[in-house]
Amino acid sequence: MTPQLRCGPSILIVGLILGLAAPSSLVAADRAATYAQDSSATVSPLRDSLQAITSDELFSKLLEHNRLRDARLQRYAAVRTYALKDVEGKIRANATVAVHYTAPETKEFKTTSEGGSWVIRSLVFKRLLESETEAATGQQRRDSSIKPANYTFRLIGEQDVGPYHCIVAEAVPKRRDKYLFEGRIWIDSQDFAVVKISGHPAKKLSFWINRADFVRQYQKIGEFWLPRRDETFVEVKLYGKKRLTIDHEDYTINQSVGNDQAQGIVHDEVITR
Repeated sequence: MTPQLRCGPSILIVGLILGLAAPSSLVAADRAATYAQDSSATVSPLRDSLQAITSDELFSKLLEHNRLRDARLQRYAAVRTYALKDVEGKIRANATVAVHYTAPETKEFKTTSEGGSWVIRSLVFKRLLESETEAATGQQRRDSSIKPANYTFRLIGEQDVGPYHCIVAEAVPKRRDKYLFEGRIWIDSQDFAVVKISGHPAKKLSFWINRADFVRQYQKIGEFWLPRRDETFVEVKLYGKKRLTIDHEDYTINQSVGNDQAQGIVHDEVITR
């Protein structure tokens, strides 16, 4: 089976906000300058050692990296921190969620703490987890995978993202679909893993959505590249701007979950496949 790299919660977040962005909604998300900065930041021409690579070869190397990762990554646990802030930076709601993944597609979520608006926590955070579970189990049949059937890469140059030296490509969707994105993708020049994705939906989401941008960043932990941070910025008519962030931390990888810990996961707050 072809390995599939998705934008994960980034596209799900935008789609969820679309569902909430009616006049009766209390939720919007903040558009900041992050995407604009990514798009205008200086990108250096490819060095001699990288000039020979084509966009098709880059895509092939990315897919091969994903295939090897999927074969080796049997399980992980992590902690996510969700926060929705208004344009002044005030937190409207937050939640901490323990995540357990077991290959090939099982995810379990447990909310360990939460605060702020009950409406936001219920309509945004909980529904995000439900949507992610549905996507993993195939209940959402929108194919947002980063693969040649959905995207074309256009090489732009190279750029450092934190400690990682990356090849930068424009990701061009092959159809106008709100579950696909258009923007840029940063791929590590050594591992050919995705380091960052920045963009917006390939199709206008709604009359109510003036703008929707997202940035997803990855980190290397041992031999694996895993999500580090999601930011979604949306400007909604009548409700203005807010920002939704998800920080991914405290990973443990390929370690067995003890019986007591596993039993602690399965209770009323858990969403699983």
